[in-house]
Amino acid sequence: MKMHETFIKPMHPEGRKFVAIFALVTLALFMVWDVLGWIGAGLTVWCYYFFRDPARVTPERPGLIISPADGIVSLIEPVVPPAELGLPDTPLTRVSVFMSVFNCHVNRAPVAGTIKTVAYRPGKFLNASLDKASEDNERNGVVIEMADGRLLPVVQIAGLVARRIVCFVKPGAAIGRGERFGLIRFGSRLDVYLPQGVAPSVRVGQTMVAGETVIAELEQ
Repeated sequence: MKMHETFIKPMHPEGRKFVAIFALVTLALFMVWDVLGWIGAGLTVWCYYFFRDPARVTPERPGLIISPADGIVSLIEPVVPPAELGLPDTPLTRVSVFMSVFNCHVNRAPVAGTIKTVAYRPGKFLNASLDKASEDNERNGVVIEMADGRLLPVVQIAGLVARRIVCFVKPGAAIGRGERFGLIRFGSRLDVYLPQGVAPSVRVGQTMVAGETVIAELEQ
């Protein structure tokens, strides 16, 4: 890796229009007052940074479940998956990863498999770190069917600032572990529901790196 690549990350295409808007507003602010212009310039840099899409090195060992998001593990508890996913009414261990506005917001598949379900549900925009955000907030659920037939749901949840969930995949599509499947603008949360009998390898408060940090192992 070259030195400049440590600080300058590629931007996801979803961010181009937002950076362009921030830049145009900044130019207008410079025409009004230099101080406002420099504030706008700082916000433009932050917007670019928000939509960064760095390369990740996903572990190749079979049986690993990888974090779908950058952020902090905010909750680990048994919960019944959202009804719209069409799964059995059985509690599964949910690992929630909270993303602040300073985290990378590109979401990656925790496991490889086939997209079985994509289900969007509108809702509120409560603080995504709250437990009730999983029930009340806007969300988009993706269920991945693994090669052994087991299902792994991962749910994108909008947050206090976020107003748009983007999902790149559709039912029937194949996806690899660590591949990009969506993003959320601007501050949010990802919930991963582990298959029955699978225990998490992480703790509340632990820092996650999307596509790299191991959340759990299917074979223990």
